[in-house]
Amino acid sequence: MITVRKSTQRGLTQIDWLKSYHTFSFGEYYDPHYMGFGNLRVINEDRVQPAKGFGTHSHHDMEIISYVIDGALDHKDSMGTGSTIKPGEIQKMSAGSGVKHSEFNHSDNEIVHFLQIWILPNKTGIPPSYEQKSIPEKANELILIGSPQAGSNIVTIHQDVELYVAYLTKNSTVRHVFKRNSGWVQLIKGKIILNGNSLSPGDGAAINNETSVEIKSEENAEFLFFDLKQ
Repeated sequence: MITVRKSTQRGLTQIDWLKSYHTFSFGEYYDPHYMGFGNLRVINEDRVQPAKGFGTHSHHDMEIISYVIDGALDHKDSMGTGSTIKPGEIQKMSAGSGVKHSEFNHSDNEIVHFLQIWILPNKTGIPPSYEQKSIPEKANELILIGSPQAGSNIVTIHQDVELYVAYLTKNSTVRHVFKRNSGWVQLIKGKIILNGNSLSPGDGAAINNETSVEIKSEENAEFLFFDLKQ
């Protein structure tokens, strides 16, 4: 079963320096029907204005992933990490027993557009950690970028979930056989058909009780794909 979460149905936080769409309940946006999906708790699509950002704040016991679509996002944390995240990279911070961090757009004229993803961990109180990896440049396939086991281009997620990204050219198809019992697709760019369901940019889709899925691109497309337990 496929349940599409349309872009226009998401929550919205808009202030002078930030425009953020919330797929699931977050902050002041609350929808009892969308509190998350399995261990997937947050998907926020954020646009941060130039010379603005998130000041230092705390997290604990959460796997926090940043995927930059456009621009460059600067990260600093209480572990001593200082980095810049750009398109073509995946970043993950395990908050664990507690960490403080900030995220900032140091550009004078360019908006940072990125996805912020939170996944509930399978262990609490672990030492906080940070990873940032380059994503292989491969077209028309699902590229594994996050899993319980790290790799040269794969960040470690402390949960039984796999995270993929795909860059499809027009009229291409990818297929996935589930290792777990559900999945989530978050479309970033382009248009796709997911088992007969049309998705446009910003749309998400919950997948339940399907052994496999087929994703076709109607135009060049970019999306994230989660294989997880519901």
